[in-house]
Amino acid sequence: MKQAIVIGAGIAGIAASIRLAVKGYSVTVFEANAYPGGKLSEIQTEGYRFDAGPSLFTMPQYVDELFVLAGKQPRDYFNYQRLEKLCNYFYEDGTQLTAWSDSEKFAKEIARKTTDTAQSVINFLKKSEKIYSITNHVFLEKSLHRLQTYLNTDTLKSLAQVAEIDSMRSMNKANESFFKDKRTVQLFNRYATYNGSNPYKAPATLNVIPHLEYHYGAYFPSGGMSAITQSLVNLAKDCGVEFLYNMPVDEIVIDNKSVKGITARGTTFSSSVVVSNMDVWFTYKKLLQGQKAPERILGQERSSSALIFYWGIKAQFPQLDLHNIFFSQNYQKEFEFIWQEGKIFSDPTVYVNISSKYKPDDAPDGCENWFVMINVPSNSGQDWDGLILEAKANILSKLRRVLGLDIASLIQCEEILDPRSIESKTASYQGSLYGTSSNDRFAAFLRHPNFSSKLKGLYFAGGSVHPGGGIPLALLSAKIVSGLVN
Repeated sequence: MKQAIVIGAGIAGIAASIRLAVKGYSVTVFEANAYPGGKLSEIQTEGYRFDAGPSLFTMPQYVDELFVLAGKQPRDYFNYQRLEKLCNYFYEDGTQLTAWSDSEKFAKEIARKTTDTAQSVINFLKKSEKIYSITNHVFLEKSLHRLQTYLNTDTLKSLAQVAEIDSMRSMNKANESFFKDKRTVQLFNRYATYNGSNPYKAPATLNVIPHLEYHYGAYFPSGGMSAITQSLVNLAKDCGVEFLYNMPVDEIVIDNKSVKGITARGTTFSSSVVVSNMDVWFTYKKLLQGQKAPERILGQERSSSALIFYWGIKAQFPQLDLHNIFFSQNYQKEFEFIWQEGKIFSDPTVYVNISSKYKPDDAPDGCENWFVMINVPSNSGQDWDGLILEAKANILSKLRRVLGLDIASLIQCEEILDPRSIESKTASYQGSLYGTSSNDRFAAFLRHPNFSSKLKGLYFAGGSVHPGGGIPLALLSAKIVSGLVN
């Protein structure tokens, strides 16, 4: 049987292992941690359970299709429910907005709470849908680095409409052309953070993202976000995939420009196919020493990172839901601090995720599990201990102002994840969540390909390569890799 090795049991690595197993490969996944999932894992402490990383689940069809591909019933492994509320938004002027999954209801909410019209929201979402229809099958589901991609009718049709993907102006400029109210603009600018980018620099093509929520919906997996990981691990095992934990890979073995396998803990494991789900920067710098690295790609601007507080809160807040955003009063200044100064603004936008709203056993009775996150710069040697103390005080101050309660007195337990620990736990260079940023209009074409053009048998999956970061795109990277492997 043909052998394949996958380095890293992140979501893309697991998906790649399933797809290769279905193609007839004997697959072994090497994972440095004692658990699978990478960022998509969980934390348990003092009776609370937290999803460690990604907290938003969209495009569930990309998960379901893995089960169908393997001849299994998805609902036998994995279940989820569609959210009626996508997010609650809080502004310090007292405005509170609910982003309903029903786009017409959401449009009416915007019209009722801001100076913008319902029609302006509908027009914006139509534009988002148009960008998706042009980009999806070509730019997201296929390799951009193979000539065959451009030699078919669908691609040519998309290229003929490329002007309509709005890549020549920033996301913020585009949103200001659709909306007059600063609150509405800020709400839609937030979608740049879904791939760690800056809405004042990133191309308006990123306005494709709202379509994924308002058309396809957002969901909550039964068991929490980490259930995605566990269900796919179970599927992979049922397909014959072997997982080796606590097995950091030391080197990808190359001979005569071809992959021959890997070494891990002093042992060589042979394979002519190796898929790296490790950040492409670390893949080259740690596993391919002696091979020429694509420095131009590796030297690109990194995406933003995150500072996350996992708080066990001994109270319940009926005004909050699963996803909640407390906006900065100066959004542009917040991004200037992140991208230009490498610091954290004194008034950051705060995201609070509370999975116990939908999974009550994630917290003790009468309590809630708060995943509290702010966007921060990637790690370039900042004084993170000092920044964390300052950021925590500013976050608590904002929450006190908006909610009218001293949250600090309600914190029963705390865990912290910062760019340093993100890098050490998930091998994400500088703790950047999405590999490189998308602040350049050509960013989609500048990401590393899903294959090596220099080393036969070497492939790449995950958020640091094409098509980008986030669960749906990571899963698509595995799909692209599968199509490239014979």
